[in-house]
Amino acid sequence: MTSLLGIDNGLTVTKAVIFDADGTQLAVARRRVPQSMPHAHFVERDMLGLWQATAEAIREAITLSGRPAEDIKAVAATAHGDGLYLLDEARQPLGPGILSLDSRASDIIDEWSGSTVFTEALALTGQVPHVSAPSALLAWIKAHEPDRYKRIRHVLGCKDWLRFCLSGTIGTDRTEASTSFTDVRRQTYAPEALRLFGLEELFEALPPMAHSADIAGHVTADAAALTGLAIGTPVACGLHDVTASALGIGGHADGIVSIVAGTYSINQVVSSDVHVDPRWFCRNAIDAGRWNNMAISPASAANYDWFLDTLCRKEQDEAIASGISIHTTLAKEIDAALQRPSTILFHPYLFGSPHGPLASGSFLGLHGWHDRGDMLKAVLEGIAFNHRTHVDALRDGFAFREVRLTGGASRNPAFAQMFSDILNMPVTVTSTDEAAAFGAALCAGAAVGLFASVHDDPRPLSKIGHTYHPDPVRSAEFDQRFSLYSRIAETLAPLWPDIEQLATTHKRDTA
Repeated sequence: MTSLLGIDNGLTVTKAVIFDADGTQLAVARRRVPQSMPHAHFVERDMLGLWQATAEAIREAITLSGRPAEDIKAVAATAHGDGLYLLDEARQPLGPGILSLDSRASDIIDEWSGSTVFTEALALTGQVPHVSAPSALLAWIKAHEPDRYKRIRHVLGCKDWLRFCLSGTIGTDRTEASTSFTDVRRQTYAPEALRLFGLEELFEALPPMAHSADIAGHVTADAAALTGLAIGTPVACGLHDVTASALGIGGHADGIVSIVAGTYSINQVVSSDVHVDPRWFCRNAIDAGRWNNMAISPASAANYDWFLDTLCRKEQDEAIASGISIHTTLAKEIDAALQRPSTILFHPYLFGSPHGPLASGSFLGLHGWHDRGDMLKAVLEGIAFNHRTHVDALRDGFAFREVRLTGGASRNPAFAQMFSDILNMPVTVTSTDEAAAFGAALCAGAAVGLFASVHDDPRPLSKIGHTYHPDPVRSAEFDQRFSLYSRIAETLAPLWPDIEQLATTHKRDTA
């Protein structure tokens, strides 16, 4: 029998998922990976601990699958993009891994934004640098940890660290390579990009670049002992998790905008030409001559999770005890709220926004006669509105006819329907629970010839997805609400710094 292993490492959990050759999920195992926040704005984790947790998840998944490890014909990893995982000359971790939630380099970004770096970076690399970009983090290390900087020999992404642990080989794929240092048109590393960021001495530390479905190496004896995988199992290059999620839901294709409603609001569309704009990242797609255009902000379903944790704790506990989804439990409240008019608008900026780090979340139009259902509906609406902000930007540069949606909240039918109404487009949600892991598995299968290419999805996508179609009346209502939502955000923008200043004032008053 033939199976494939896809590894998906997020910001808090690492997962090992085994799929049958036809795309059927056979087993999944998860391990939490602790984060460390030693200082304000630092978000890190132990690299060896990450590998140990991933190895444990792989071993458990093999056991749960009920199949021998020899049935796994190939493995590939995907993981959170951006951030930084460094190795020294001995190929040992050079400090902890830095997650994409890290914002220690905010002063670097402020400095660059006030110079010509932003405009030059956009023209050369297809994107404006941000606080967790490898460029900004490396510049911060050079400025604040010069001894560590001098010892850097390999600059890796998270999934490339896992690939190294599995196979002992150093390298990356096209999607990960384009997070900071590639020429957007040539799609290859650009020495001038490193010079732009003051990092020219690190050019040789950049990992060799290959296709996501190229075989990068084979499972070593040490990795086999830890994971239970068979020695010599092929390891494919893998890919950035944003691209993996799109691939796993059939959304890495022309005419489709792929949306991930997770911690980040991720909205992406593939193109066959270069179109740069400060509102999105123009990065390498999986194949040469193709680009993945990503409009993102940290303002999506994490707001929904916050609401559940803060105001629905009892229902969450009851749902876990009964085995019923919390989304199902709350569906009636949301549906009832959707049937009545509401003045509440929610800006989902609890953890970030498209308007910069000083923006904050808010409920506006809240009255004493509103209940939790009204507030929950407003949270979901605000999340979808934030996605629309990005999707509308992408509409200015690209043509697409449908939406593919994934992320935990997409399993809520009311939420999925709201996306369709707000975007005024058909929205398809597939039944694949582990979309990013399956995207990695497609790379693994293509690497060993099981699939003709990563796009040769064996699943009958038309049968495993549910498509939501927009309701014209609701779409018109949401248009009016979105217009007001956007105007309010523009009006509040000058006040957000003053609001943040209140915390500083309080600290001074209580000192």
